[in-house]
Amino acid sequence: MSSHEPNPDDVLTNPGDSGLDSVLIPEAGGVGSGTEVLVLQPQTTLKLRRCRLQVTAGPDEGRSLVSDKERLRCGAHSSNDLVLAEDRAVSRHHFEILTTERGWLLVDLNSTNGTFLDGRRVERAYLSPGAQVRAGSSQLSFTPIDEEVTLEPDGEGELGGLVGESVRMRQVFALIKKIAPLDVSVIVGGETGTGKELVARAIHERSSRGKGPLVVLDCGAIPPELIESELFGHEKGAFTGAMTARPGAFERAHGGTIFLDELGELRLDLQPKLLRVLENREVRRVGGNDVLEVDCRVIAATNRDLVKEIAAGNFREDLFFRLSVIHLQLPPLRERREDIPLILKRALADPEVLARHGRKHITPEAQALLMAYDWPGNVRELVNVLSHVLAFSEGEDVLPQHLPARLRGQARELPLPFNEHLSFKDAKEQLLENFEREYVNRVLSRCEGNLSRAARESGLHRKSIERLVKKYQLDAKGMKPR
Repeated sequence: MSSHEPNPDDVLTNPGDSGLDSVLIPEAGGVGSGTEVLVLQPQTTLKLRRCRLQVTAGPDEGRSLVSDKERLRCGAHSSNDLVLAEDRAVSRHHFEILTTERGWLLVDLNSTNGTFLDGRRVERAYLSPGAQVRAGSSQLSFTPIDEEVTLEPDGEGELGGLVGESVRMRQVFALIKKIAPLDVSVIVGGETGTGKELVARAIHERSSRGKGPLVVLDCGAIPPELIESELFGHEKGAFTGAMTARPGAFERAHGGTIFLDELGELRLDLQPKLLRVLENREVRRVGGNDVLEVDCRVIAATNRDLVKEIAAGNFREDLFFRLSVIHLQLPPLRERREDIPLILKRALADPEVLARHGRKHITPEAQALLMAYDWPGNVRELVNVLSHVLAFSEGEDVLPQHLPARLRGQARELPLPFNEHLSFKDAKEQLLENFEREYVNRVLSRCEGNLSRAARESGLHRKSIERLVKKYQLDAKGMKPR
């Protein structure tokens, strides 16, 4: 069923304005129907969705709550957002209100006495402004609150490891500071190496969950057969090699934030399972029967155009809308070249770099080459090039000859060394293995055998680096300085 088709169980009571308010920076590629695109100019208005739920009659009369949460729960138990502790006719978890792409959705949670909307008992119904909800002996009034906030470029040139004095990046910093306190899902888009994980960390650290865990899961770096176990956990004996029970990423992120990197790589058959976890706030481990409650904020990142992936049938539209309450797009480095000198300056001033390599000065000629290069790998590639330069340059000055050949325009395009006498499948597999072996060997050599550093610079999970080292029998220990 399309996410825009009514559910037969829904009582449609004026869904109101369709579409989630989300932000895309800058305008690019389009966003699916129901998503508002805001192009950040020096001053831009961000629309935030909140609602007020007030008890107008009953034992808890006068109690109220204003919330920006995607899911607002009401009931007698203390774990609810709005607690009706005095009303004995109210169930522990009586009803919840969800933010959807079509409006605010009221859902009864299998309550004993039922949930009533404007005098009619409902299981699922869309709320209109001023709607009256009855639970037990309590009458509650629902009021949506749409707030418009003017975003201006932040005054700082750095935020949580992100560096940039360009207007584009200072707009990103301002948006991060504004959305961090909101307990809503975020999709961070951008090319590889633009700093999506740093954005997730900055949002987490500035949120009410900042003291809780931040669990990072790279959906593209985990073998397909293990991704479900990594997400949801597994019980002992659930599959070959499951020697002990293990909690998944959602369990480990309870009370904090889960960052799903490269979400676009997630298998299509796992997407509905992820959606159910997001909607029900509970997981079931692989091979297990118990349902475990989880409470975490979800931030997802992708370098894919998910709208195109939806059109191609590779990504579920309902999962996209569930996650993209806020959609933040990071600009590539080639579109903010003026930040390159600052990024280099901050990196060279790092105490660890100074202790290891001493003071370094990038000459104007070398900097001109760095500014002219297109940086397809973005900030990650720039940092890796700097690592290369520090490893192979002597003296204080960094000269053009210290830079990799491709930055000097001297790199030659060599033909791919494949064997045409093999079948296409075998030739491709051989070529890929040769590339993997050579790539990991070079990265490890530059990182002096440090697996964690090699993982950071390559963008791979440390376990993936370890697997490739073992696969190709590379001597990482022998690459360490003696």
